[in-house]
Amino acid sequence: MALSRHGKLRAGINLSNFLLVSSRSSDGGPAGVSPDMAAALAACLDLPLEYVSYENPGKLADAAERDEWDIGLVAAEPQRAALIDFTSAYAEIEATYLLPPGSPLSQVSEVDRKGHRIAAAARTAYGLWLERNVHEAEMIWGNGFDETYSLFIDGKLDALAGLRQKLIEDEARLPGSKLLEGRFMSVQQAIGTPKVSGMAIDYLRAFVETAVEIGLVAELIAKHGVIGLTVASREPDRAA
Repeated sequence: MALSRHGKLRAGINLSNFLLVSSRSSDGGPAGVSPDMAAALAACLDLPLEYVSYENPGKLADAAERDEWDIGLVAAEPQRAALIDFTSAYAEIEATYLLPPGSPLSQVSEVDRKGHRIAAAARTAYGLWLERNVHEAEMIWGNGFDETYSLFIDGKLDALAGLRQKLIEDEARLPGSKLLEGRFMSVQQAIGTPKVSGMAIDYLRAFVETAVEIGLVAELIAKHGVIGLTVASREPDRAA
């Protein structure tokens, strides 16, 4: 099998998603839902597991052509699919907007209007979605969550895009701000493999479908006490 050609399973892990990598193991390695999904797959394949960590999803995706990992636990996005074959999602995360104090906006649909400026972290799954789907507002891109928040505050922008659970924290530190109900999309967390891996994707797709069906994903979310991450619906996300 293509996944075992190195004698081990090399799993690309995105460290920036705190819902999927929620802590560190005793040896300093990544711990959380996505590392545990990789471990479950390695056990099924009877292969030793090696985590290959990246500071953000963009760098993980960029490494697809460099044979640095066999599977990548990262959100499935059309831009990334040029180099990576993806399974269906095993988990999803709601993305929405935080509004500054005094904002007259009240619905997600009102944000994409001429004259509005939206801050978002570049090369995130929701950022890639916004690139494709925001047509009227101006996008202001930050490098990472902290820089993006600073752009939102210092630039007096109209909205901060992000994962709902992260924006709840931002709302708490910005008195008078407002977190919008609903979502502009749902980030679909999946397992990918470089296209050069060929038929490995068929095995991975079956693994993910089984992991969802037998309740493994739900067990891992509960094990790590993650709030804001849910088992992926088998229905496609219409907003994404």
